[in-house]
Amino acid sequence: MERIALHTRLKPGKEAAYERVHATIPDELDEALRAAGVHAWRIWRDGLDLFHLVEVEDYRAMRRALADHPANIPWQARMAGLLDVPDSYAGDDHGLDLVWELP
Repeated sequence: MERIALHTRLKPGKEAAYERVHATIPDELDEALRAAGVHAWRIWRDGLDLFHLVEVEDYRAMRRALADHPANIPWQARMAGLLDVPDSYAGDDHGLDLVWELP
């Protein structure tokens, strides 16, 4: 199991829209995430900054599995209108580097 931390940033003025969209994600996206090995995905917001913690079997495999998934394509298009830098889903990222942890 991997724990991956991510940072994304909203476009100014998109905070409420982002939270509305995430209040309920589509069932087919939930199913696709779980099928791709995601056990949990949490997002915190501080102003425009979003901090994600993803618990997943294999992060890069998950990204590859979702890149062209029919449930993820419209979701990413929707997110592109809200995020400062849209996600490319290239699948070669590894999240933020862990600096310190209290085990």
